[in-house]
Amino acid sequence: MNREQHAQRLLYDRYKDAMYTILFRMLDDEDDAADALQEAFVEVFRSLEKYRRLSSLGAWIKVIVIRAGLAQQRTKKLDFEPITDRLPEEQSLVWDENMTGEYLHAAIRQLSPGYRNVFLLIEVEGYSHKEAAGLLQITEGTSKSQLFNAKKILQQKLKKLMY
Repeated sequence: MNREQHAQRLLYDRYKDAMYTILFRMLDDEDDAADALQEAFVEVFRSLEKYRRLSSLGAWIKVIVIRAGLAQQRTKKLDFEPITDRLPEEQSLVWDENMTGEYLHAAIRQLSPGYRNVFLLIEVEGYSHKEAAGLLQITEGTSKSQLFNAKKILQQKLKKLMY
């Protein structure tokens, strides 16, 4: 194995599990997540010389992985939920203290892809609405609306799952 292949293998081994987890959460399918992971790392290796160290290597790879996941979803016709004429008023959603990660994961998997993507990017991955909107090619207002509605639906689904 030459040095470049060895370096690629080390890079892949270091990031594959975390990136697969992101893709599986987005795509809710093991095969689709594996396909998107493969496509993402092909792009990472092709583009490595373009990496400018403006962010950590992991953050740079994560953006490529998310884009690969979105491309995989587009092959299955991803649609965002329609938004209303005005954004819903901000209000805090109360989460039950007995909720476990297992219930939350099950509820997230039931969200439509549009809601799930916005929720995962903002609440799990820590992106801002502006960053998530850019990745998803939607407006910031749509991102905010989708997140609000995703949380509302999650709250309803969690009540059903838990009781």
